[in-house]
Amino acid sequence: MKSSARQTTPVKIKIAGLNLWYGDNHAVKGIDMAIPANRITALIGPSGCGKSSFLRCINRMNDLIDHVRIDGQVIVDGKNIYDNDVDEIAVRKRIGMVFQQPNPFPKSIYENITYAPLKHGQVRKGRESDALVEASLSSAGLWNEVKDKLHSPGTSLSGGQQQRLCIARAIAVSPDIILMDEPSSALDPISTEKIESLMLELRENYTIVIVTHNMQQAHRTADYTAYFHLGELVEYDETKKLFMNPGQQLTEDYITGRFG
Repeated sequence: MKSSARQTTPVKIKIAGLNLWYGDNHAVKGIDMAIPANRITALIGPSGCGKSSFLRCINRMNDLIDHVRIDGQVIVDGKNIYDNDVDEIAVRKRIGMVFQQPNPFPKSIYENITYAPLKHGQVRKGRESDALVEASLSSAGLWNEVKDKLHSPGTSLSGGQQQRLCIARAIAVSPDIILMDEPSSALDPISTEKIESLMLELRENYTIVIVTHNMQQAHRTADYTAYFHLGELVEYDETKKLFMNPGQQLTEDYITGRFG
């Protein structure tokens, strides 16, 4: 039995009957879910439960994997992103992704920010690009740390700075949804705190969906939390309610450490 989050904010992403198979492996099973706009939604559950596979369905990253089959709907602002007339590249521009390991391009800090916007014709070289770099790095809380070394390699930064650079890079193409797959699991506690503070600030302008193994992180940052188990959505509710008074025994067993 699945519980639904009670939402008072507009729905940004509606998931309906979503299934995903890797070959014969049914990894995501019949997910129905409404993700609210300008909120942080956390996906929790044990390893291999389908969280990251589900997350990658939201911006069609799974299209890049051989032998994947997907059915069901992912409706963003009223449009199913799996319709035949939808360009998956455009989807990924609108729905940014931040991965577990920081992965800056092997380019300068400046070029990490401007590469995609220039390629897509969103800005021109010169003052427009300069303004975009400053705005994106400022939004990611990184500008003051790197403004004097914009032409240094992005890979020269610390791990936490690299991850914030990747967030700035995602912001630069003007998405309205940001997906984060364990964005702080490879970082130290101080960098993790900065990423979490940044997420709370970004929520004002973006809808954020985060996969995390860190239940304290979900508790601290997420407005809503979804618990996944063996590819199924077991429970989805306001974070405070799910942690304080879970409606399903499986959820309670997981968050109290009985398994997982």
